[in-house]
Amino acid sequence: MGARLPGRHRRAVERQATYGEVIAIREFRALWYAQGLSLLGDQLAQVALAVLVYDRTKSAAATAAVYALTYLPSILGGPLLAGLADRFARRGVMITCDVLRAVLVAGMAVPGMPFPVLCGLVFFVVLLSAPFSAARAALLPEILVGDRYVAGSALQNMTNQAVQMLGFAAGGALIATLGPYRALALDAATFLASALILVSGVRRRASAAREGAKPSMWTMTRAGAGLVFGDRKLRTLVLFAWLCGFYVLPEGIAVPYAATLTSELPVAVVTGLLMAAMPTGTVLGGFLFSRFVTPSGRLRMMGWMAMLSCAPLVLSAMRPPLAVVLGLWVLSGIGGAYQLAANAAFVQCVPAERRGQAFGLVQSGLMAVQGIGILIGGFAAERLGPEPVVALAGVMGVTSAAVLAMVWTESRGDLAARVRARATA
Repeated sequence: MGARLPGRHRRAVERQATYGEVIAIREFRALWYAQGLSLLGDQLAQVALAVLVYDRTKSAAATAAVYALTYLPSILGGPLLAGLADRFARRGVMITCDVLRAVLVAGMAVPGMPFPVLCGLVFFVVLLSAPFSAARAALLPEILVGDRYVAGSALQNMTNQAVQMLGFAAGGALIATLGPYRALALDAATFLASALILVSGVRRRASAAREGAKPSMWTMTRAGAGLVFGDRKLRTLVLFAWLCGFYVLPEGIAVPYAATLTSELPVAVVTGLLMAAMPTGTVLGGFLFSRFVTPSGRLRMMGWMAMLSCAPLVLSAMRPPLAVVLGLWVLSGIGGAYQLAANAAFVQCVPAERRGQAFGLVQSGLMAVQGIGILIGGFAAERLGPEPVVALAGVMGVTSAAVLAMVWTESRGDLAARVRARATA
């Protein structure tokens, strides 16, 4: 009986925040609702564009190129624009970006809009997501402290994945009913609704920049890159985040993958099921990882979970049926929950006044690696077929994750002790 007390003591001392206490915070609810609402509109727009392009071209490369267009603008402007989240008040940056994106998407919803102009508008809409995401990511640790940040991030991530799952799974049928232009108009409305929620639900705060300190955007970008990539621990965490470029690749070629599967369901429906599989797994994995694993335990499991995010994709080389493919992709999504631990560790290692630029750089790279991976995967699928390409992405991802796991084991010690001390305070 006496031998069991230390175990019970550890579990009681290393406390985990609950979802209830996070939801009780009004400002978090505003960020949560606004993000989910705009994301739902985006998923409808993505499905509409992907199905439309594949119907017209029957080309995996063209479909992947349009899907990649939702990621690639971050390469060009994201690192520079993300610094706005540290230079100006973060709430104001988010509201401004929402209003501008609503105007741009409303232009996309005009019937008869030429396809090249449509792609250009998509480019600028995605470009504005960089300062918005950086401001939101930097603001969240100010609203949620300690393990509440992990619980809040998990809840937000699960909601985002659930919205993606709903948007992708129902997107094909809804687009067939509404048509692509009405779907884009709905997307514009969600951005305006998001801005209104932020105006009413998030209080004003001063900018994070020191009084009188207004360095140029280029100077801030260079300083942020030095901070993020000059530290071994931060560099490893960034590479963990960017590992998603391997396991997100299948979503970009989901339409041609669906076309190769033997099924009585229409290709658009199979595509929606495939694109919903990983978000489904991420929702499940995020819940289990945040609720049943201690803060320090998440850091220890991060490498194994990262390998799990890619390993199931290797079995695509065996060309399994639809039910098995869905199961494999769900399992991959469960492994992707390791991003919660990587994100929380990153927050603890970056000074508050530089979080916007740091998060912006990571997010821009995140979007870039996904876009490049999807683009390469699309062209490769034209020649090799989608199944071998997904399997190859899995092999490369598992190998990269294993290397990062070994590096992380060597450098996580002091951070794990810090997390444990904070959780026991």
